[in-house]
Amino acid sequence: MPHTEVLLSGENITKIFGDFKANDNVNFSISKGEIHALLGENGAGKSTFVKIIYGLLKPDSGNVIWKNEIIEINGPKHARELGIGMVFQHFSLFEALTVLENISLALPEKNQSDDLENRIETISNEYGLQIDPRSRVFNLSVGEQQRVEIIRCLLQNPELLIMDEPTSVLTPQEISKLFEVLEKLSKSGCSILFITHKLEEVRSLTSRATILRRGKNVSTVETKDHTAKSFSQMMVGHEINTNKYKKNKIENENLLTINNLSRPAQNQFSVELKDINLSVRGGEILGIAGIAGNGQGELMEALTGEYLSIEADKILFNGFDISNFKPNERRKLGISFIPEERIGHATVSSFNLSENFYLTDYINDNSSNYGIINTSFNNENASNIVNEYDVRVPHNNPLASSLSGGNLQKFIVGREISRKPKLLVASQPTWGVDVGAALEIRSQIIKIAEQGAIVIIISQDLDEIFLLSDLISVIYNGNLSKQFNKEKVNLEKIGLLMGGSS
Repeated sequence: MPHTEVLLSGENITKIFGDFKANDNVNFSISKGEIHALLGENGAGKSTFVKIIYGLLKPDSGNVIWKNEIIEINGPKHARELGIGMVFQHFSLFEALTVLENISLALPEKNQSDDLENRIETISNEYGLQIDPRSRVFNLSVGEQQRVEIIRCLLQNPELLIMDEPTSVLTPQEISKLFEVLEKLSKSGCSILFITHKLEEVRSLTSRATILRRGKNVSTVETKDHTAKSFSQMMVGHEINTNKYKKNKIENENLLTINNLSRPAQNQFSVELKDINLSVRGGEILGIAGIAGNGQGELMEALTGEYLSIEADKILFNGFDISNFKPNERRKLGISFIPEERIGHATVSSFNLSENFYLTDYINDNSSNYGIINTSFNNENASNIVNEYDVRVPHNNPLASSLSGGNLQKFIVGREISRKPKLLVASQPTWGVDVGAALEIRSQIIKIAEQGAIVIIISQDLDEIFLLSDLISVIYNGNLSKQFNKEKVNLEKIGLLMGGSS
């Protein structure tokens, strides 16, 4: 049954930052009980628009209309009072506290009561959001933590719930459960604004989609009339060539082996690595799937050399025992790394792009010699990466902090691949990146594998794992499964392994 009663709309919403129009006369509406997708590339204006709806930003012009009245939303607290809730992509939970304590801290005083635990259980049972209010958050899976965030919103009786990339860290089984919850909420009259880069989800869950491109809304369409491919074309403004994902398998002498690698947990929130084994040859892409917090970070640190104190002969690369090689010693052997954290780990926010290029290339005599930095060489290479990877920058050689997350990621990937590595280790290479940028990043990863490099991808995105990998393993609670040939394993099997089942 079509949804006709408009709950919220935006009329000619414009937001300008300096010379940049983040939103340019955006028009949007969502009806009562509707599940509506908001789509667009990184930098298309989605985040700005949602922040305006949730009261984090004020529009420079245009109107927000709530229940047929023009309103000014004075911050998130006011938005929640109106009936607008939001579940962010990054959860804001205190891991050492219980579910009950986390929810209590977030609720306004008027929603606090002695029977809060009973109310949590009532909501939990009503919507199938099973959770123990007495559990401590650090004992919960990512999917369970998301349930806490949803329950926290539902206790404030929202009429509009904004979900920002809600499936990015969930197993296929958890995604199915989440969709059941959202459909039940929709039937009860709650509107859902669903932001995602996973375009097949749009077709399976939503009734309409609004597409933004470079700050303007291109169209609002019925999702049943479109495919993931047509959504992609509307988002980027041209046809997407998915043939870039086709890989010619070429094996060569490059070889990485890990033999019974273990690492103790460094604190109560880290994960112990337990007898990790793997073997990958040049030309192969190994995808390591897993839900966040199961040892991916610890394994990445062992591969990059950020964690040493490893016994000899645990990590072997092309005949070298690199178990206790530091990051730059590994780089000299032709190993490149793409860390998950873009700012602080992969780049320095207050450095410009050429300086960030130099940070990982100073072992190259062309970048610096006898302590003298070759500025022109670094500038030229940074500029080449910007051009080749379509990194959208506000001006020449900007600070890393001035780029959107997706554009900064394209620069980082370009920087690491430009070194023509023999081994590339990438953690979440397309996380939070739009479809066009993801296509370019993935095609470049395939390209270096075709040139004989070993590639290891650590990702929570199963679509990405199955698109790119020749071999697939799953990491769960510090244990790495055996390697499966992609052609001989299915999504359900990998999803079960991610949840700890065999």
